[in-house]
Amino acid sequence: MNKVHFVGAGPGDKELITLKGYKLLSNADVVIYAGSLVNPELLEYCKEGCEIHDSAYMNLQEIIAVMEKGIKEGKSVVRLQTGDFSIYGSIREQVEDLAKLNIDYDCTPGVSSFLGASSALG
Repeated sequence: MNKVHFVGAGPGDKELITLKGYKLLSNADVVIYAGSLVNPELLEYCKEGCEIHDSAYMNLQEIIAVMEKGIKEGKSVVRLQTGDFSIYGSIREQVEDLAKLNIDYDCTPGVSSFLGASSALG
């Protein structure tokens, strides 16, 4: 069975996504991204025909429903979160709901904004 892939988007620069995150994003059939927080240029990495959802206009139940539908259809599902979701973004509610549905997930952290900022400052 497929799993939901949580991917950290990095600190904002389209090119500062991890290679693993890029691969997951470019192979995804369904992407749910945090539109109010994630650089939309990252969506340029999505393949043609990818189903893209902006979660800025969705509640938790709607997000989970899109994930569940994609998994049940055998699609690759990516939840594109803020830079480093383990520090800045909460995925707890999402993974708890996925567990209730017996849907597996994995997490690919992004480059944290503090690393991006320190690199930009030299």
